[in-house]
Amino acid sequence: MRAALARIPDGDYRAEDFLDDDGFTRRPVRLRVRIQIRRDRATVDFAGTSPQCRGSVNAVLAITHSAVFYVFRCLLGEDAPACAGLMEPIAVRAPEGSVVNARPPAAVAAGNVETAQRIVDVLLKALARALPERIPAASSGTMNNLSFGGLDPRTHEPFAYYETIAGGMGARPAMDGLNGVHTHMTNSLNTPIEALESAYPVRIRRYSLRRGSGGAGRFRGGDGIVREIEFLADVRGSILSERRRIPPYGLAGGQPGKRGSNQFLKTGNAITLPGKTTFEAPRGSVLKIETPGGGGWGRVQVKGPRAKVKRQKPTRV
Repeated sequence: MRAALARIPDGDYRAEDFLDDDGFTRRPVRLRVRIQIRRDRATVDFAGTSPQCRGSVNAVLAITHSAVFYVFRCLLGEDAPACAGLMEPIAVRAPEGSVVNARPPAAVAAGNVETAQRIVDVLLKALARALPERIPAASSGTMNNLSFGGLDPRTHEPFAYYETIAGGMGARPAMDGLNGVHTHMTNSLNTPIEALESAYPVRIRRYSLRRGSGGAGRFRGGDGIVREIEFLADVRGSILSERRRIPPYGLAGGQPGKRGSNQFLKTGNAITLPGKTTFEAPRGSVLKIETPGGGGWGRVQVKGPRAKVKRQKPTRV
């Protein structure tokens, strides 16, 4: 790790990004960071980050340390073992009582699944100023958490289901982003349609890539996912998601990815749901979740006279 830090130019690299809201108000929640590189050491300072809030987007200090660990380990490649020694040359300063170092009695359920993703985003955004040739644009930045439960009419037994839904990966400095994948602070697996419909009273109406949701650029961000679920029983559920108001950023002139959306489809009408909400869904109703695409990287190159604009064809993965 010290050798990797020594290869980063000395300097102070700053960035900020935002969570959409805390689920109670519509005010964005700021995450601000300054990464100071001095020789073979780094200081990661979150001064200026929003205070802890009423909603559950507060992260405990261990989550913040984990996100910092993840980002800097990515600079080393997959051969570096995951161990405490990697953090020895890295100091983390997180103001007590902020959303990245919440104190009791703050709610912290979303700190792990959502705020951890935004910590990664803001750290990569800062490091892109130091290592522009190595850092990708923002990925979807949310786990799109969905849970629901009720009484299964087939068995008359209660059931509960929870899943996270993939999104688009941010474009890389020399390659497009990947479509429909989990990125950064998540390791969830795909739930196959057959297994889901067999075990639970639901019907999957649509499960596909969300074409065109990745940000444009010299290299295009990956596309998100569209998931439509028809409930075959009355259910009560919740959605915990992000990037519904503030899109994943592009880098080096690339465009942001498309924001995600949550909707109920009823009698031909789409009713938009907040990014963080609970819901009651009667039998026969359909929930549609569209996950964000990744940001693009680099400006689209334009050559020749204005009447004959030629755009460079992005590399496909």
